[in-house]
Amino acid sequence: MPAPIAALPDLSRRMLQGFRLPMPKGLRPVSIPPEPLGRIGALEVRLATTPREVKKAQKLRYKVFYEEMSAIADIQTQMSRRDRDAFDAICDHLLVIDHDTRTKSGEAAIVGTYRLLRQDVADRYSGFYTANEFDVGPLVARHNGLRFLELGRSCVLPPYRTKRTVELLWHGIWSYVRAHRIDVMIGCASLEGTNPDALALQLSFLHHHARAPSDWSVGALPGRHVAMDRLPPEAIDMKKALHALPPLIKGYLRLGAYVGEGAVIDRQFGTTDVLIVMPVAAINERYVNHYGVDATRYAA
Repeated sequence: MPAPIAALPDLSRRMLQGFRLPMPKGLRPVSIPPEPLGRIGALEVRLATTPREVKKAQKLRYKVFYEEMSAIADIQTQMSRRDRDAFDAICDHLLVIDHDTRTKSGEAAIVGTYRLLRQDVADRYSGFYTANEFDVGPLVARHNGLRFLELGRSCVLPPYRTKRTVELLWHGIWSYVRAHRIDVMIGCASLEGTNPDALALQLSFLHHHARAPSDWSVGALPGRHVAMDRLPPEAIDMKKALHALPPLIKGYLRLGAYVGEGAVIDRQFGTTDVLIVMPVAAINERYVNHYGVDATRYAA
C-alpha cells in the first residue's frame, strides 16, 4: 500500500445501505455494503449486515477464544456462549462465509471474523479498545490528520486456517481500507500464554527486529508494561523465533508492520499482547500488487 495510491473505488455510496445494529445515543449506524468484498470458490468475505450475523461472529469467537484457547468466561459469557463487549455495537464485523457448509437453520456458515473500528467512530464513542492496554493517544496525536483503523478479535475455525481464508480476510480488510481511505492500522496481537519468560524468544525477537521507529512508537500503559527485551540480540535463534511466532503476527510482519514498546498480559484471554502498528504507505508493495491497488484480485 505505498503512496501514491490510485483513485478510491466507489464503495462509499454502497456503504450507506441498511445497517440496524443498536448504537449508543448520538452515534449514527456504521454503514456497510450487502455485496461481497471478495470470493474464492465457496468462500466469501463481506461485512456483517444484521445483528443476527454479529451474534454469529460472537459465537464463533467464543468457540475459538473460550473453548479452544484458554480465555476465562464470566457467567454471562458462559450462559450466552458469545464473546461480546460494548465495542461490538460500534464496530464493523468482517466475515468469511462458507457457502458449502450449512448451519442447522440452513444458512451458510460463518467460519472467520475480524472486528474493525474506525477512528471517526471511536472518537465519538469511548476511544479504541487497544487503549485499554497501550498508550495510543500520543501516536494518534503525532499523526493528526491521518485516518486510523483498529483491527481486533481475529479468529478462524481450525479447518479453515488455510492460505485462502487468510487471503480473503486480508482482501476484505484491504477493500475496507480503500473504501474508507485509511492511513494507519493498529491492533493488539496475541502470543498464547501469560508467562513472559516462557515467551522470551518471541518477545525478544519482536523487540530487536520489529520495533517501531520513534515516529510510530507506542508504549504499553505504565501499569501494564512488560519488558520484551528478555534476551540479548546475539542469543536469538532467528529461525526458531520466526517458527514460534503465531501466523497472524508473522503475517503482519510480512506486510511491513511494526511492533510497539512493551507487552501486556491479558489474563482473561490467557495471552501476552503486543501492539501492531501498520502505516498503509509502509506496506510491502508485493502485497499491494497481489491484492490489487483497488482490491480487485478476489473481487466477487
